[in-house]
Amino acid sequence: MVEDTTSSERELKFANVEHSVLRERLIELTAECEGSGAQEDNWVFDREGLLGKDGKVLRLRVDRRGTHITFKGPAVFDGKVKVREEYETGVDDAKKIRAILEALGFEAVGRYQKIREEWRLGSILIALDHTPIGDFAEFEGPDCERVARRCGFDPETAERRSYLRLYADYRLEHPGASSHMAFSD
Repeated sequence: MVEDTTSSERELKFANVEHSVLRERLIELTAECEGSGAQEDNWVFDREGLLGKDGKVLRLRVDRRGTHITFKGPAVFDGKVKVREEYETGVDDAKKIRAILEALGFEAVGRYQKIREEWRLGSILIALDHTPIGDFAEFEGPDCERVARRCGFDPETAERRSYLRLYADYRLEHPGASSHMAFSD
């Protein structure tokens, strides 16, 4: 059975996070660990740059829960909180979905991997992401600012860039870096 979700995503992302410190704080707050240390492989698709120029994202993700395809609308900001429309559904076969997208004229324009540990505190999902360019934390949900503050983060210092944009900027500073933000190609 595939899972469908439609929602408005509210998210804060923080860079250079000490996961061990955040993990201890989450335990103090009695957050529940929902999954630890699972690798994600994310592919972003576009057709002639049309989605990207409008700030939209079409992503195929393979993670511990299976394979999902996600569409995200353009980001708007409520203060530092990134808000965007999101549609996601589970799919059975990543290779077939990728073939369908390519047959429709979409091509993979970016790839990023991360190792994600997920925690939940009430309605807020807290993700501890280890990536090839450093450690991050994401707070997602209706009251993510309050929970981020309770965990010691100032929403004013939240990172606005996506992982793909972060990696593009990283590559400008590291010209020899791989074309994809991946642990291995």
